[in-house]
Parts: sequence; C-alpha cells; structure tokens
Amino acid sequence: MNALILVDLQNDFLPGGALAVPEGDAVISVANALMPDFDLVVATQDWHPADHGSFAANHPGHSEYQQIDLNGLPQTLWPVHCVQNTGGALFAPGLNTAGIDRVFPKGMNPEIDSYSGFFDNGKRQSTGMAEWLREQEVETLTVLGLATDYCVKFTVLDALAENFAVNLQLEGCRGVNLQPGDVDAAVEEMRAAGAKILT
Repeated sequence: MNALILVDLQNDFLPGGALAVPEGDAVISVANALMPDFDLVVATQDWHPADHGSFAANHPGHSEYQQIDLNGLPQTLWPVHCVQNTGGALFAPGLNTAGIDRVFPKGMNPEIDSYSGFFDNGKRQSTGMAEWLREQEVETLTVLGLATDYCVKFTVLDALAENFAVNLQLEGCRGVNLQPGDVDAAVEEMRAAGAKILT
C-alpha cells in the first residue's frame, strides 16, 4: 500500500501568509495531480494555540528567527502562524481536500514545537500517524509540501526511522532557506538517510 503525505499545505505558508514560503503556492497543483495515483492521502496540519512557545511574539525582547532554548530544545522563533481556528491554519483554497483520507494535526502543545508529522521535536509525543499508517498496511510513503528544510525534512526523517520506504517528491516541495543552502542541505540529509529523491 502506498500513501501520499501532504505536509502543511496551509494558507499561512503560502504567499501573503504569516510565514510565507517562497513559491509555496506552486506545490498545490502538484499535490492535486498526484492524489489519484495513491491508495491513501494523508495531510499534516500545523494547529498551534495562540500562546505557542515557538512564536517570537510570546517572548518579549526576542525577535523573529532568533534561536532560543525552549524547554530543553533549540527553537527558532517564528512569526505567529497557523493558530487554531484561524484562516491562516486552513488548507490552501486550491487544494483538493475531498481527496484527503486523514488529517493529523500537530504543534498543539504550547511547550514544544512539532515540525514532523509523526512526533514533536523532542519525540516526547506521537501524533499517531505511524501507527495509523501501519494499520492501513502502508509500506511506502511519498512526501511533498512545505517547507522542505523544516516540516518536510523532519517528517521524512521520522518516516525512515519508522521503517517506511520514503520517496521525496521534490517538485512538490518549497523551502524557507533562512540561511542560503538550507534547502539543498535538507535534501541531501534526507537522501543520505535513505529517502529516494524524485525530481
């Protein structure tokens, strides 16, 4: 069984959004085109409370993209994004949401960030996605979404660690690239860990 994993295709990550990924909207048509080719389609969704610890606004005296320690883990401080029940947290309007079989929300604990669709950043809590995929007898995952160098990368690395075969659909990914070369380094890290890169 093959599953397509759509990572965080949400308004706040699209051009004009609170944490816009350059050309983020370009991946929506790729996702829609691929959906019919898969047995199952799963989406992850950033779903933060307003008081989330990853938001720079919740740390007076700190600025966006600064690095801090958040409860024992390194944390990049982000603009406020994907707050629960706001328009920014909704899936992109062009996305064929009717084709999605299951949505796994993440990042709901204000004490810890959650880039991966499988676990929070400290592996302290599971979203249940790995267990659900195994129940459906899924063996191979194809991953695309936003952003290549954060939520896509950590979702892929965790999927490999959970013993799924993983394809990264590069055409369906765009990155933040906070530092030049971040996206290329992320792709190489995924490749080195065992992901097959589809271009």
